[in-house]
Amino acid sequence: MNNRSDSPIKSAEVVSLNVGQPIVVEHRNKEVRTGIYKMPIADGVYLSSLNFEGDGQADLEHHGGKDKAVCVYPSEHFAHWEQVLGVQLNPGAFGENVTTKGILESQICIGDVFRLGESYVQVSQPRQPCFKLSVKYNLPALPLLVQTTGYTGYYFRVLQEGFVHAEAGLVLEERQQDAVTISYANTIMHQDKKNIEGMERILALPSLSASWRKTFAKRLQGEVTDTAARLSGKE
Repeated sequence: MNNRSDSPIKSAEVVSLNVGQPIVVEHRNKEVRTGIYKMPIADGVYLSSLNFEGDGQADLEHHGGKDKAVCVYPSEHFAHWEQVLGVQLNPGAFGENVTTKGILESQICIGDVFRLGESYVQVSQPRQPCFKLSVKYNLPALPLLVQTTGYTGYYFRVLQEGFVHAEAGLVLEERQQDAVTISYANTIMHQDKKNIEGMERILALPSLSASWRKTFAKRLQGEVTDTAARLSGKE
């Protein structure tokens, strides 16, 4: 299991910047409020510490906030999901604010700092797919499929606000020496859940989001307690 970036990516293309306000849709005879419907914008837009101007989230408990101000998704994954879903996908299809080309989850690390137009952003965690994806595409298994493939995308926190044009692209400015990839973090979170070394390595990252830090810390404490019980014969 590789926790290092596949290759030293220095920059990536921004295919599209996408924003949208929450709307109410009908799903299984219920009304669901969601902000997953994002549309590309033609002009530049201001990026604040919380979001792009004109963007919004419906569930502020699990989405948005400073650690998850910007959702990013690689366009390279669209071909796979088009086969799964049987529809053509366009930028913003997965509710992302930034659709990229040229950088994947295996090539980007938690803590990476990028210049995005006038702003500076930092990778904080992988995107954790929620049921709103299944609402949009009427496929209940879609969040689990996204999780299983590792085609999750990721989040930025904003270190410096500024105006952003898509043509500016993403330019890598800083990478921490002991950083781990989004792919590795996804593996430890969703598959290799009892990997104590992996959890400790991720928790050592100062740039890890508060929500993922809380989850790993709780899980790690449980694993340490279980291990101690087994060693003492008190299990």
